Amino acid sequence: MKKQGQQEEQSKRDPELRDRAEGQLARAPGATVIDKKPAAAIIHELQVHQIELEMQNEELRKMQLILEESRSKYLDLYDFAPVGYFTLTDKSLIAEVNLTGAGLLGVARQKLMNGRFRRFVAPGDQGLWDLHLLSVLKGEEKRTCDLLLRREDGSTFPAHLESIRLEVNSSTPVVRTMVSDVTERKHIEEALETAHDKLEQHVEERTIELRTALSQINILKEQCETENIYFRHENKMKHRFENIIGQSDGLKYVLYRAEQVAPANTTVLILGETGTGKELIAAAIHNMSPRKERPLITVNCAALPCNLIESELFGREKGAFTGADTRQVGRFEVAHGSTLCLDEIGELPLEVQAKLLRVIQHNEFERLGSSHTIKVDVRIVATTNRDLEEEIRKGRFRQDLYYRLNVFPITVPPLRQRREDIPLMVQSFVERYARKLGKQITSIPKETMKTLQDYPWPGNVRELESIIERAAILCPGPVLQLTDKLEIPSPSLSATVRTLEETERNQIVKILSETGWRIEGNDGAAAILGLHPSTLRARMHKLGIARSEPKDPS
Repeated sequence: MKKQGQQEEQSKRDPELRDRAEGQLARAPGATVIDKKPAAAIIHELQVHQIELEMQNEELRKMQLILEESRSKYLDLYDFAPVGYFTLTDKSLIAEVNLTGAGLLGVARQKLMNGRFRRFVAPGDQGLWDLHLLSVLKGEEKRTCDLLLRREDGSTFPAHLESIRLEVNSSTPVVRTMVSDVTERKHIEEALETAHDKLEQHVEERTIELRTALSQINILKEQCETENIYFRHENKMKHRFENIIGQSDGLKYVLYRAEQVAPANTTVLILGETGTGKELIAAAIHNMSPRKERPLITVNCAALPCNLIESELFGREKGAFTGADTRQVGRFEVAHGSTLCLDEIGELPLEVQAKLLRVIQHNEFERLGSSHTIKVDVRIVATTNRDLEEEIRKGRFRQDLYYRLNVFPITVPPLRQRREDIPLMVQSFVERYARKLGKQITSIPKETMKTLQDYPWPGNVRELESIIERAAILCPGPVLQLTDKLEIPSPSLSATVRTLEETERNQIVKILSETGWRIEGNDGAAAILGLHPSTLRARMHKLGIARSEPKDPS
């Protein structure tokens, strides 16, 4: 009712509108009135339509504002995008470009319109651009390429292009191309490539250095492992003396000779009967030499089989002979920079003697199964209990090798010529084995000591040590008692002893005869024999050497 009242009031306020509506209805040509509505109802409908139209116009204005705002935002995003946007026709003409694209080329946007994009491509890359544009126009969804663009001022920059075909209508396709300046990226890529090349070069250099170092480490490791094997062996077979025991003139002279030759690099030949401690003298020479920081390497030539001694000395390659499953470093390589003691060299086979001679002469050799020559710096100290001159006469030892070895001979006297050293040795051995066995052996009877001094000791120090060890084991109390009956050696052994003494005697007599029995002086017999004059006189007295008076010619 309220709404109807408002409509009637509105109708009264607008009589002209009512009359105009009625007149229009009456004047409509060919109009057939089916349901003649009251004028008030028609006016009401018109008013409703008017209100709706105004509301729609208001909505349209709001949408236009939103559209304008969106368009403004879009234009800002489009114009100031980080890449240049170019809309090109199929003739490569620029139909549209944003501000970023114009800035990349250094030209005002208006001047670019309807211009050819191709003229901004560097001449060397224009063919690449033509192929790119043709591929996009043929229908590929998206194509990329990298080429060089040229600005208006003639400067160039590397660019990355991404293009896509847009269908405006079926007859006029256009191409949207996005252009990015990749100068900084190129600089980064070049810097990374340079850094990568330098890194690869550095890695390669370091790899070479590491491989070289690893090779050297492997060589040193192999040498150390071999040395450790020899060290363990030497510790087991180590000197049976803590040091060289004795104060006799003969021993003092041997040590004096060893001290003289130790600083030099001279080859030394140590002579003496078995068991006299020749290997101890060799060790003393090494320990007094400049090579003492390196281990003394010892080879027992008598203990190695003939078919293995060559490979033990000079090494072998894998497969050098049947059973050679691995490569082996020889003792000469292990002793590089040190001293090699060839113990009992008189037992060395003739075929190995020839190769040994070459090593001593030229300091080089080849492993078995290899043609590669190895250079070494090794000092040779050889020991033997054989008469090498007699071995040469029998054809069992090379004369040229003997001369190479006999540069500086040292003869270790047998124990029977050092009787004054026996009490010191006995006391040392008793203390050692008593401590080892946990016994208290505090005294040695005089009779026992005299028995030990009177015995000729054909086995020398080695035999003396064995007898003392056996006595210590069986000793029931604090007084040492011998368990072995020391018998006088057989005549054959006495003959051998006499022969050795006779050899020494004959040698002294020979030198005295050559010097006219002159003992002292540079040309005297003592200097030639390497003895102190007083020592030579003592030896002459002991051996009964005296100058015979010349016979009266009458």
